[in-house]
Amino acid sequence: MPGTKQGQKHRRGKLFIVSAPSGTGKTTLCNAIRKRFPELAYSISHTTRPPRKNEVHGRDYYFISSEAFEEKIHAGEWAEWARVHGNHYGTSASQLNTHMEGGRDILLDIDVNGARQIKNRYPESIAFFIMPPSMKSLEERLRNRGTDTEADIEKRLAHAHKEIAERSFYDHEIVNDSIEDAVEEFANLIAGYRENTGTQTASR
Repeated sequence: MPGTKQGQKHRRGKLFIVSAPSGTGKTTLCNAIRKRFPELAYSISHTTRPPRKNEVHGRDYYFISSEAFEEKIHAGEWAEWARVHGNHYGTSASQLNTHMEGGRDILLDIDVNGARQIKNRYPESIAFFIMPPSMKSLEERLRNRGTDTEADIEKRLAHAHKEIAERSFYDHEIVNDSIEDAVEEFANLIAGYRENTGTQTASR
């Protein structure tokens, strides 16, 4: 074709998955990475639950009806989905495909079950698991933020044990002891993959 180099290949965007137990600092880490790489797309989930105060459609979630969500399940339109506390949550496959086919890398913040579904559908995706320095420090973080009841804290800690048991599934493991160090490690890994370097080594 005129204007193109013979043999030149179109670059497909990379899909970066990040998971972590509640209280590990994943949101802070992801926000820092998005500032470091402003061109990186960020996947926004769909949900059937009603918006909470200050949540905005298209920014925090895409809010849709249960009927519409069910239709998309049957049509195979979700890259991953789950039912949580009576509500559905899902990631649009077309949203991911549009970004990647356009050559844009995308960051997907998702839980362990969702990460497994994504990896099954997109085996080339790169998965990162954020670890707390210790379970004791995780418990301290959950208590210090003052947003959870004692029962909630116990549930989050029990769930954290289950999630951490799945960490060997991930390509890279980052311990968030110092947020600055964790951001730097995460950013260096992402930069390496985006430059097509460092893709042969996984760190756990």
